[in-house]
Amino acid sequence: MVGATYPLAFTLYPYRTCVALGAPPVRHPVLIIGGGPVGLATALDLGRKGTPVLVLDDHEGVGIGSRAICFAKRTLEISHRLGAGRAMLEKGVVWNVGKVFHGPDKVFEFNLLPEDGHRFPAFINLQQPHFERFLVEEIEKARADGAPIEIRGRNVVAGLDPQDDHVRVTVETPDGQYDALADYVIACDGARSPARDMLGLSFDGRVFEDNFLIADVRMTADFPTERWFWFEPPFKNAGASALLHKQPDDIWRIDFQLGWDIDRDEELKEDNIRARVDAMLGGDVDYELDWTSIYTFQCRRMKTFRHGRVLFAGDSAHQVSPFGARGANSGVQDADNLAWKLDLVVKGQAPDRLLDSYSEERIYGADENILNSTRATDFLTPKSDISKIFRDAVLQLAGKHAFARPMVNSGRLSVPCVYDGLSLNGPDSLAGPERTRTGAACPDAPLGDGYLLDRLTGGFTLLAINTATPDIAQVGGIAVSHLTLTTGDDPTGALTARYLGDTPAALYLIRPDQHIAARWAKATATDVETAMRIATGQGA
Repeated sequence: MVGATYPLAFTLYPYRTCVALGAPPVRHPVLIIGGGPVGLATALDLGRKGTPVLVLDDHEGVGIGSRAICFAKRTLEISHRLGAGRAMLEKGVVWNVGKVFHGPDKVFEFNLLPEDGHRFPAFINLQQPHFERFLVEEIEKARADGAPIEIRGRNVVAGLDPQDDHVRVTVETPDGQYDALADYVIACDGARSPARDMLGLSFDGRVFEDNFLIADVRMTADFPTERWFWFEPPFKNAGASALLHKQPDDIWRIDFQLGWDIDRDEELKEDNIRARVDAMLGGDVDYELDWTSIYTFQCRRMKTFRHGRVLFAGDSAHQVSPFGARGANSGVQDADNLAWKLDLVVKGQAPDRLLDSYSEERIYGADENILNSTRATDFLTPKSDISKIFRDAVLQLAGKHAFARPMVNSGRLSVPCVYDGLSLNGPDSLAGPERTRTGAACPDAPLGDGYLLDRLTGGFTLLAINTATPDIAQVGGIAVSHLTLTTGDDPTGALTARYLGDTPAALYLIRPDQHIAARWAKATATDVETAMRIATGQGA
């Protein structure tokens, strides 16, 4: 029976009658609309930094289907900084290897993380409701330690009225309506964003004329925990492409590309879904259908992610196809980028214009994701005979020749964005490795019993390798931590390879979101202060 044993149906933040009903509006420093991965990650980050935050969600955190399942290494590193990464890794299904097929033939396979020296794998598969559950559990721990975070389930935002110095928010509950005031509002309310509609804002882009069927199948199978993708699958009624990979609790995700002109109601009938799955798995495989859905995807974004005191993050700000796992992963990177900036602004340690850099940097990331997502979709579904001839030729060559394999595009998988050439970047005065240039996210490396990213405090950090840090404790009231290492602290050589290369010494200024703000072979306190002022929106 469909859904009979599905484990993802739990309440994370049950409705409670709100004390705000009938009372004068209370003013909150930050109010977040939406309790999904992006809203929860932002709230946890802000709360751990001491900034009070209220989260309003129209449901109670009840899981409905697996939804997002592929969480990338960078997302896991962010979650680990917030306290939830270890639980996610333990629950998730680890994978680094993917295989690409054309018809019955394997074209090639790839390893997304061939090097050692990382705490987290390239990806885990973990159903979105579990990802949210681990964040909520960490929020509860943070609240017990005094973090000022509140979540209200079944509190529906029905109105937004932005003012010069605050936003009035109208909220509907089962027991009535109330108003709340917020210095800043973060809309994390999904691709159909009611907040975006309330403000009359556009969401421009491209709708792809194709439909994909998702089937979550519960079965015990000995398939390896790899991502398998077929162009023109050999099994009957599979459509133009198919995808198979494993989730926790013996659930397997199967995607079938159905085409544009379909009868959705007919395709979602259990007998028709089973006919496709049986053809793929074989008629003798015993399985249950746990959740099914059909989606049509779009590549769109808002023109800007900041509208005065209302900021947009995740799918409410930008939307891409699910191929490449760029939706939830890019949304969590939005949260990572926004939380430290908003925290500094709310505390009066940075100017309000620092929030403009959130929109600048994450639009840059969204455009990169949309470009890759659009290219993947065009490769999956050629729009002309010539395009199909090219696609099939690439697949044929890739089976025999390595030079053609980078041209195969079954969905370029999510990697962290490098903020090249953007306004918060300080100098790059080090002839060091390209991967740790200014604007990049810090790669991890083993250190003693832990890892480098564990040593970054969540604030600004000066990382010195084989050199001393300048004597500077704070800039403009913002603390600067110091981490001094030598190659003697690097028994595996990973730190040297990733941060020094052929240079003998290096000094890195690292932002709270673990992106590199500046780097030098040698720097003075004045150099660091100048880079800090750039990185916090205060100018050089």
